[in-house]
Amino acid sequence: MFYEVTGVGKPVVVLEAGIAASSVSWELVRRQLAQFTTVLTYDRAGLGRSPLARHRSTALDAARDLRCMLSKSGLPGPYVLVGHSFGGLVVRVFQQYYPELVSGMVLLDPVARSEWALPTPDRARMLGRGVMLSRRGATLARIGVVGLALKLLTGGNRTIPKLLAKISAGRGAGIADRLVDEVKKLPRELWPVVAEQWSQPNSFTAMANSLESLPVSAAQLDECRGLGDLPLVVLSSDRSTPAALREHAAEASLSSRGRHTVLLNTGHWLQLDAPDAVRMAVRDVCRG
Repeated sequence: MFYEVTGVGKPVVVLEAGIAASSVSWELVRRQLAQFTTVLTYDRAGLGRSPLARHRSTALDAARDLRCMLSKSGLPGPYVLVGHSFGGLVVRVFQQYYPELVSGMVLLDPVARSEWALPTPDRARMLGRGVMLSRRGATLARIGVVGLALKLLTGGNRTIPKLLAKISAGRGAGIADRLVDEVKKLPRELWPVVAEQWSQPNSFTAMANSLESLPVSAAQLDECRGLGDLPLVVLSSDRSTPAALREHAAEASLSSRGRHTVLLNTGHWLQLDAPDAVRMAVRDVCRG
């Protein structure tokens, strides 16, 4: 898998992206963290610059991949793990299986396992639609439609890409608009990088595989397992569902040194909406 190391110092901070995101999503935070410690960013299998894996795409599979990559990197542990959304679940599963390698965790609006382990019919339909649109996206990327739309979008033309999204995704077209709005929070020089990554069919296939496995992933964590005195910060968006906020608070309480903070006026992508708050949380955990 592709990974990149920046900065100098200990502990090594590992940044784990969300279900459909690559290491680029961490750029605003990575630059700040690299000023005081070593930071490792990487792309999970199939995303960004990493090839698709032959195994399943559950949180446990991702945690095992991360373990292998860290071993090959030669970077010393234990590590501070920072996970966004689905990445928060990967981080928790990693700590469950390799506790000796983790010195602290920061979870950014982690996926609410209670909403996905046994999804309601509505959520199951939502998940199924996400998988279907992702598979369709892989086909559109393969024939060049996605690349064309993204090239136009990054050039400032929104009319034609919106039409293409409407034709290909129907009611799902609004999702593309929201993702573009998030990407635009990154430095402008990174927009072509994101466009290139999402012009590849593998990105959509990896997203579909992870979404399809989400109920299995959500059930892979032992919810009764405490975290002792492990330094832990859980950050939530104030737009999270009430169920997610309750779960985030309960998650923080698993450690005697856990802290839960709700960040006001933020969306789900906290590393883009509140990079300073994320930096301070990581710094606090690094200090133990």
